[in-house]
Amino acid sequence: MASLPSSSSAAIPRHVAIVMDGNGRWARKRFMPRILGHKAGVDSLVEVIRSASSRGIGFLTVFAFSSENWKRPEEEVSGLMGLLLVALSKHLGKLKEEGVRFRVAGDLTTVSENVRSALLEAEAASVDNDKLVLTVAFNYGGRWDIVQACQRALAAGVAPDALDEATLSRFMTMSYAPDPDLVIRTGGEVRLSNFLLWQSAYSELYFTDCLWPDFDGLELDRAIESYAERERRFGDVGASGEGEGAVGGLDDVLAEREGH
Repeated sequence: MASLPSSSSAAIPRHVAIVMDGNGRWARKRFMPRILGHKAGVDSLVEVIRSASSRGIGFLTVFAFSSENWKRPEEEVSGLMGLLLVALSKHLGKLKEEGVRFRVAGDLTTVSENVRSALLEAEAASVDNDKLVLTVAFNYGGRWDIVQACQRALAAGVAPDALDEATLSRFMTMSYAPDPDLVIRTGGEVRLSNFLLWQSAYSELYFTDCLWPDFDGLELDRAIESYAERERRFGDVGASGEGEGAVGGLDDVLAEREGH
């Protein structure tokens, strides 16, 4: 398993979120059925979970199945559901022993009963673990998440003038986790694809051409190293005071006007 060099002082993100893209293309390059690409992707996920845990990452969130993925061919969707069940049965027990807590984020009201039961049972089985919180975004969409949070807030009786960002955040499906520090997307595409839209407002984004089944601990280290080289300003000018697009203080603005 690859790891960061011991001499590195790289900051480790507390929460990493990943759009796992490229399984189908990985399979096609090898003249394999797409489902075998997804199976290889599960093996990569298990390695990345362990790599993240060993590096001190506390939260790992992966985009397993989006609310738009139902548009894929029925055979592929069915295969993905079956693969999910097999993966939970094969890997969950060992990951639980390693301190991984499993959670699911998404709309489970429209998935089959056997898939819903398997996901909820996996959550319950690892509820006491805290080394790494693994969230699988399943039948998830960022817009859905914001809408359901608004609906829950209204149902809870939150008054319109009391609904601010902090309040709404408590109703998001991942209210138990800090916002992602780093969002990774594999496969060469450069977009979020409706993933954690609210939570990733100030996340650092990392895009790689590496197809997901080829993503491993070394690739994770590269993403972390890129993250460590950045200055996170959250709208401020940052420690250097030279943040791009930063607006000067009022005194600076007035002084500039008086000079003209």
